[in-house]
Amino acid sequence: MALFGSTVLSVFYAGATQHLPRHPEEYVGMAYTRSGILGALRTLGWLLGQGWRFAVPLLAILVTHECGHYLLARRHRVPASLPMFIPFPNLLGTMGAVISMRPIGSRNALVDIGAAGPLAGLALAIPITAFGLALSPIEALTPGGLLEGDALLYLLLKRVVCGSIPSGYDVQLHPFAFAGWTGLFMTMLNLLPVGQLDGGHITYALFGRRADRWSRWFIAGLMVYALALAGYIASTTPHGQISLERFEPALIWGPWAVVTRVVLRLSGDEHPPAGDDPLTPARKAIALLCLVLFVLLFMPLPMRVG
Repeated sequence: MALFGSTVLSVFYAGATQHLPRHPEEYVGMAYTRSGILGALRTLGWLLGQGWRFAVPLLAILVTHECGHYLLARRHRVPASLPMFIPFPNLLGTMGAVISMRPIGSRNALVDIGAAGPLAGLALAIPITAFGLALSPIEALTPGGLLEGDALLYLLLKRVVCGSIPSGYDVQLHPFAFAGWTGLFMTMLNLLPVGQLDGGHITYALFGRRADRWSRWFIAGLMVYALALAGYIASTTPHGQISLERFEPALIWGPWAVVTRVVLRLSGDEHPPAGDDPLTPARKAIALLCLVLFVLLFMPLPMRVG
């Protein structure tokens, strides 16, 4: 509960940071100077309240995702912990959540449990994104501004909801839209075909031990991509305009590749055995659907500078 409470505060704080013209610390500091500790606490409560339009839909997506895993684990009688949410003081306020569970002894159960989270989360993330885009104005791009990354599914939603967007313009995301986009992004990360991520479970159920080798190749590919991306950004950025924000895409994929490699190494570089029961046609269809969704959600540049 402590982790979940911290994540709630962190996500509300991230929402407030996006919404307000100043950093929340400045508001709290000014209130403390004027009214002392009680004034600072009242201001902090007000600040957190400003973030609800981002925090509430994002938390709903994350909780739904993790409940999908948990409920299917219980259905297959796989011992599983309650979701452990991870607060993180970044633009999103969280790194998602994890569930600890015993090895899954059936390939069909592996598909059910692995796919339940992404499919449940997307059932909320897609309509939340569409609703948020409908509330989002189309404005001229600000040079040097940070823009959200595009995926095929996200581009389709923008096209359907916002219509054709003129060159030099883009959607100025409403907090609901940014929460939905974050849900799409986190679902994509979970569907990476690596180790014991959701996508790793699904690819192992489909392809068996070959998936272990592909996981290592995929992680190495991500690292090479991050380094190449960093080099490209450095070589194409005009002199004097290089900033940390411009390297945001490389700073996302590089550390994520390291994290997934460490997690895979801790599991012995192999996915735990999952039995040799043949996948039912329905489970094969669900697994292939998840692989298609990964392609539709993949964002080569999760963040970019306009």
